[in-house]
This record gives sequence, C-alpha cells and structure tokens, in this order.
Amino acid sequence: MAVHWSALIIGSLVSASISPAFAAATDAVRDLAGRVGPIVGQASACPDIAQGRVQTIVDKFREAIRQSSTNDDERDQLTRTFNGFIAEGRSRTGAAQANCAAAERQLTNLEESLGAAARSETTTGAVTAGPVRGVTDREIRFGMVLPFSGIRKETGRQMRQGIEIAFARANDAGGINGRALRLVAADDGYDPGRTLAAMTQLYDKEQVFGFIGNIGTANSEVAIPYALERRALYFAPNSGAAVVRRDPPDRYVFNYRASYAEETAALVRYLVKMKRIPPKQIAVLTQQDAFGDDGFSGVAKAYRQLNIGDPVTRISYPRATMDVDDAVNQVKAHKPGLKAIIMVATDRAAAKFIEKTRDTVPGLIYANVSAVGSTSLATELKLLGPRFTNGVIVTQGVPAVSGYSSLVLDYKTALAKYAAGEAPDYTSLEGYIAATILVQALKQTNPLDTEHLVDTLESMRSLDLGLGTQLAFGRAEHQASHRIWGTALDETGTYQAIELE
Repeated sequence: MAVHWSALIIGSLVSASISPAFAAATDAVRDLAGRVGPIVGQASACPDIAQGRVQTIVDKFREAIRQSSTNDDERDQLTRTFNGFIAEGRSRTGAAQANCAAAERQLTNLEESLGAAARSETTTGAVTAGPVRGVTDREIRFGMVLPFSGIRKETGRQMRQGIEIAFARANDAGGINGRALRLVAADDGYDPGRTLAAMTQLYDKEQVFGFIGNIGTANSEVAIPYALERRALYFAPNSGAAVVRRDPPDRYVFNYRASYAEETAALVRYLVKMKRIPPKQIAVLTQQDAFGDDGFSGVAKAYRQLNIGDPVTRISYPRATMDVDDAVNQVKAHKPGLKAIIMVATDRAAAKFIEKTRDTVPGLIYANVSAVGSTSLATELKLLGPRFTNGVIVTQGVPAVSGYSSLVLDYKTALAKYAAGEAPDYTSLEGYIAATILVQALKQTNPLDTEHLVDTLESMRSLDLGLGTQLAFGRAEHQASHRIWGTALDETGTYQAIELE
C-alpha cells in the first residue's frame, strides 16, 4: 500500500524504506517511533544542541502520526508511544559529553537523510517538506480563547478587537510574505473548566499556528500546560500573573505587559510615599482565584521591599461575581479606618464595591490594576454619577489612549479604519501592541515555524514602536515591557495621566 509522503520522509530519516508489506501506515509509524524517538530524546537532553533542530524532526514525526491515524484514539496512542521513546532517549543521555557527541552525530545523520529525501522528492515533483500547522500559502491562523459573554465579555471583546485591527493593518501592507493573518476565537465564558475544550477546538479543529491574547489568569493556568505540551506559541495573554511569567521562562510563553506584581508595587509606593497613607490603613480587595492571589502576593512583596512590618489586610469576593457585600462590611468594620484600597478585581465587581463604599467610607482612595478593564469600569461608574468616578485610579500597561505618541496615533488611525465608531480603549490598545510585536517577529522569521519564531522573539532587542519605552525579549526574558503608566478618572469619567513616582 502507499504511505503518505510525511511517513516516507520519516522513513528516510532512519535510512529505512516503508515496505508495502506493512499492514497499515500506522504500523510503519509505530515501528519508526522506536528508532527516531530515542535519537531526538538524546539530542534534546544536550544543552549544546539547538532545540530548533530537534523540534523540526519531532514536528515531522507528529505530522506523520496525524496523517496516518484513522481516529483520535489511534493518534493519541501513537503520540504516547513516540513520547515514551523520546523520554527513554533523554534519560539515557544524561549530561555525559560522550553521549552528547554521539547524539550530535545521530541527529546530523537524520538531518542529512531528511535533506536527501527532500531533494529526491523535488526531482519527482512531490512535496518537499511537511506542512506547518496553521500556515498555508495564503494565510497564518492564530487562536484566541476569550469570554463571548458574562462578566468579562467586554475585556475579551476589546482584546480581540485590538489584535484584529493590528492584523488587518499588516494584511493591507502585504501580510507576512504574502500570507494574510487570521484570528480564530473560541469561547470559554471566563470559566477555566471550559478552557481546555476551547483550546482543543482551536488546536485540533481550526489547526491554529499558536495562541495570542487569551483572557484570564485561572484560564491561563489550564491553557499554558496544553500549549507547552504541544510546543505551541502562547503569546501576550491578558494577564499579569506569575503563572505566565515562570523563572526561567517557559520557552513558548511570551508577554508584552508588565506583571501584576509590578503594578501593585507601583500602587503601594504611590500610596505610602506620595500620598503618605499609613500601611495599616491600606487594604487589598481581591477576586477569589489565582488572579486575586497574584495581586495580593504583589502587595505583600512590595511591603517587604519597603521594610513595612504591618501585615497586609486582604478582603475578597467570589470569582466572576459582583457579590461584594461581605467585602463592604469588612471595610466598614476595619480598625483603624481604611484610607485606600488596592483593587485586584474585575470591572463590574469593582464598580459595585465603589458604589457601596463611596458614601459610607468618605475619602477612600480606590486604586485598581489594569486587568479591571478601564473603559468598562469608567462606563459602569459614569452611570452612578460624577462623585463615583472622580479620583478612581487605574494602573496601565500601555500609555494613555488620549495621548499623542506615535504608537497611540497609529492605533487610533487603525481603529478608525477597521473598527469605525469604536472608541479608543486601554485593553484594545494592549491587544494592538501585542499583535504589532508579533507581526514584527513573523516578518523576520524564515523559515516560518514555531521554533524559528521563538528564536526570533528571543533575539529581539531595543524594539521601538513609539511607546516612549523600548521593548525587548531574551532567552531569560519573555516580558517585553516593565513600564507602568498611571491614570485616574475625573468627574466626567475621562482618564487623565498621573505620576505614580
């Protein structure tokens, strides 16, 4: 029987032909897994062997598995078999120099065999290389998991809009070497229990190249292991949490924005040093989840850095709700009386909390991190009246949308062209910036695949998009920006820039 070309390439890698005597293509792939797996496993354990070389062969083999499988169970079984042989090879190698030298020779032989197979197929007019997931001659598909409805739907909509207008702008300029960028979204309702299904839909059904702009910290806790297992890019999630900022960083996870720890530290310094508020009169309002935990940890760390001995007062409310009554009662009962609240909350919950405490605790300063959703928070508060908006602080990972920096002007022009009638928004701007960085990296990556794209991103230094601050990545640095901008609402519900330092 004829076996698909990708399996033939893998066969050539080990100098073995796939005979018609094989009962099925899956038998051929299963047999080859026992020979290719240990080799790439040994090579992956050696620090001096570029992992992009290893990944190229792994991707070829996984494509052979996908194309030779008749159903999901068969594919999963073959994948587990292949992964088992990789693990066996990795454990066999260790760090011994002699073993790594042997692994280098074996990997080189595989690469040479692959090149020979490609040249041979070129002479017969056959396909010369395996396809890259999500990449065709005409487009590059990226996926995004976001809430289409519920308490975070506006944040999701704005993040998606910012990415889409950046993609549209790039496409009008010729795309990525003639390929158009396309964003495919899946809904998880801001429910981590639905995130895995949404990721699977995008990866398996839509065959996306990678992920960009996913919404939610707890959701990223589910999504990131899924992406890492498949070595898929997880770019610029709308989260400042530590889970998307490992140390050292996960190879396939990149961030544009500053972390919640950096935002909360800026707020602590602002309240203690500039506003002269005693730490014992500052509390933290948090959502009851990883998002809230991360924000609270950031405040506690900032206290330690400032040598503040007072414990951090934490007040919380249930995740994805506006049930803040218990939190409000704790604020009223706190002794001594509170003068400031650092808020690690979502827009509608934050607005409800401000509504219920504005009159009962006069003069209370409300200081939010950017994840609150600036525009939607302002919209909620404006409905209540000017005394509810005035002085409410929000830290930002992007400059003021009312400003005139080159990047902000570019964003506004793109917004007017591709989303006419939409007002500038901080979350939308964040999505636009993140997508613009990705576009720059894609244009510099050749050949285009995940490993080469990651290498390109890690080599980006001093990237100037017109933000007023330069952006950079590195092997040990997967966060482009550490800049925090301060804003505060005035009586009209408009954000004005403030100095945090």
